[in-house]
Amino acid sequence: GMSWESSLEYYRLINQMVKARLGGHHSAECLLYSVDFAEIEDMQQRGAWDAAGARLAAVARQLERGGADCIVLCTNTMHRLADVIQAAVDLPLLHIADATAQAVHRAGLGTVGLLGTIYTMEGDFYIGRLVQEHGLRVIVPDADARQLVNRVIFDELVNGVLNPESRAAYV
Repeated sequence: GMSWESSLEYYRLINQMVKARLGGHHSAECLLYSVDFAEIEDMQQRGAWDAAGARLAAVARQLERGGADCIVLCTNTMHRLADVIQAAVDLPLLHIADATAQAVHRAGLGTVGLLGTIYTMEGDFYIGRLVQEHGLRVIVPDADARQLVNRVIFDELVNGVLNPESRAAYV
């Protein structure tokens, strides 16, 4: 994840899945690189996507040097830079849109609703991949609802706040 709050949750879920599959005292053998989200969020706000891509490419190279077998970028928004990151390393980057599409198809669905940051809901890097490479139909909220979703992500979720009012507004 980009925020430590989301990284913590992903780390917990990954290890729970490994333990469920392998049993006993098994846990995931992994390298975790946690960035300072304030730096990334500032780049997003300024539209400094080239700088953000260079930063994440450098992180991917560090993970490769550390012995990683693949790169998992647990954030939808930063997949805007997936090609830049992939070009920086010889490791495969597991694309989040591909994993999402596989889960959607396994569930027998062809249409999905997408909630995410403004960058994800309004950009083509994620929706386009779901549509063009996986044949899915993607629905996003209207402009006001997109602003609400984005505000909740940046003001609440990245700070570990799960507000019942925001949950109700999402529904």
